[in-house]
Amino acid sequence: MSASKKLKVAIIGSGNIGTDLMIKVLRNGKHVEMGAMVGIDPSSDGLARAQRMGVATTHEGVEGLAKMDVFKDIDIVFDATAAGAHVKNDKFLRELKPNIRMVDLTPAAIGPYCVPVANLEEHIDKLNVNMVTCGGQATIPMVAAVSKVAKVHYAEIVASIASKSAGPGTRASIDEFTETTSQAIEVIGGATKGKAIIIMNPAEPPVIMRDTVYVLSEAADEAEVEASIEQTVAAVKTYVPGYRIKQKVQFERIPEDKPLHIPGLGKFSGLKTSVFLEVEGAAHYLPAYAGNLDIMTSAALATAERMAQSILNV
Repeated sequence: MSASKKLKVAIIGSGNIGTDLMIKVLRNGKHVEMGAMVGIDPSSDGLARAQRMGVATTHEGVEGLAKMDVFKDIDIVFDATAAGAHVKNDKFLRELKPNIRMVDLTPAAIGPYCVPVANLEEHIDKLNVNMVTCGGQATIPMVAAVSKVAKVHYAEIVASIASKSAGPGTRASIDEFTETTSQAIEVIGGATKGKAIIIMNPAEPPVIMRDTVYVLSEAADEAEVEASIEQTVAAVKTYVPGYRIKQKVQFERIPEDKPLHIPGLGKFSGLKTSVFLEVEGAAHYLPAYAGNLDIMTSAALATAERMAQSILNV
């Protein structure tokens, strides 16, 4: 196939995440291009913006997408709705196109968890991949970085986002957020036990996305752990430029005679690593404080681009 060819994509969900993703595809797509924007609210800003930018639209959901002439050319579909909706969307579209690729930006987790910097290459041939959550995309790379150096027994993440950056789809999936992120911390991050907490901060002016990662691991060389974290941060920045460590990585040695008690795991002694992150958005749709939006859409686009490269053999 020609290296100049691009695969057409559709985005389901015309809210904050879907609209931001559309703008990224239009501006930065190298191997993918917009085919259709799909919503259910004819008055949504996302659909109106798509129309102004020359993108074909429908307000009739996936049923409307299936009726569009462009549907026959769609190879990859991003789902930016909600967890429950994705289950139905995947089933409906797969009956029409069994081999269509789905990049799931909801916490539904039908397909394997995917964090580009950690395990994208393992899943580029999968028909459905799950982008975990915004908190997962920000923090799991840090847990995985520690896992490269030492066995991780427990990892806990706290994601704090501006309330204004959380749309209806995000709010409808809060329970799934905590469950999906916790599981992905274990599956991708390598932790024996994972825990996730999300905080929607209503402060005015809105605050930028902040993430705190606590990792309890076997004793290890602190310099090696820090170097692994820094390398991983640099890798994430290649597709999320606003991703950064807010302050120096902190370490604490937990001695055997004064162990911590971890529910479900028992006594712990070893190394506690604390990482403090900040994610500034690219302000493609919402302001820069919405780093949670940016990291999800950036990770999804990076995943689709790599899938397209594989399909096109470029």
